[in-house]
Amino acid sequence: MRPAIAAASGALLGCGGLLGCAVRWWPSAGGQQRARASRLRHRLAAAGLPTVPPLGFVAVGVLAATPAGALALAVTGVSAFAAAVAAIAAAAPVILLGARVRRRAESTSVVWPDVADQSVSAIRAGLALPDANCALALTGPPPTRAAFAQFAEQYRITGNVGLALDDLKQRLADPVADRLIETLRLAREVGGAELTAVLRALAHWLRQDHAARSEAAARRSWIVVAARLGLAAPWIVLALLCTRPEAAAAYNTPAGALVVLGGLGASVVGYRIMVAVGRLPAPKRWFA
Repeated sequence: MRPAIAAASGALLGCGGLLGCAVRWWPSAGGQQRARASRLRHRLAAAGLPTVPPLGFVAVGVLAATPAGALALAVTGVSAFAAAVAAIAAAAPVILLGARVRRRAESTSVVWPDVADQSVSAIRAGLALPDANCALALTGPPPTRAAFAQFAEQYRITGNVGLALDDLKQRLADPVADRLIETLRLAREVGGAELTAVLRALAHWLRQDHAARSEAAARRSWIVVAARLGLAAPWIVLALLCTRPEAAAAYNTPAGALVVLGGLGASVVGYRIMVAVGRLPAPKRWFA
């Protein structure tokens, strides 16, 4: 009976926090012709998972919490520790999603200057702006070819450049890509003979920005590593202590449960503060 109660309480604790955050991610209701994408949908798209439904993503955390809490309770016999493990398991999809978004952004940030340069070459060779974008499906950097192939396919089907650019922007879900796409959109809508000069200047600025951010991130990386070690170490020690009968009995009291759950809150707050200090702020998206 106790395992079921502890697992259920841990699942409710973790899922409550996850669903509390998900309220901010849900699409807003209103009289808009097209509902704005929710924050979670943006995160999924930025992680390269645009087809994953937000409800299914939340369900993964819910389903992960119960077995994780039950396993922790079976190993340690401490209900509060099992509840904390269940809460961490429920939040794990959000943590992994954030890590995937950052890795994807880092891997693609270096290619956008090349995309701008290749667009300049195609335009100077005489291609129209939509055709230059379509050519990137074959000649562009490998990480971006699939997205531009989808752009080319949608443009051939609809003949609507604006709609194809909107889909490309949603598919890439990248702040740097937003700047490039909005520059191309503006050039198409208002015209002008300075598009190649603007794209060359944008490529030069993107290279400088990437170099500066990479240097700053390298100098701050030790803070993030220290935060991860500081977060993991107490819980590893606690897990080892809970395998001892006398420690398990102490943590199964109300005071012990308060210590464990209070430690969980303090760990989360401390980790978030250190990561906020050590990690560079993410660029904001344009008109997303």
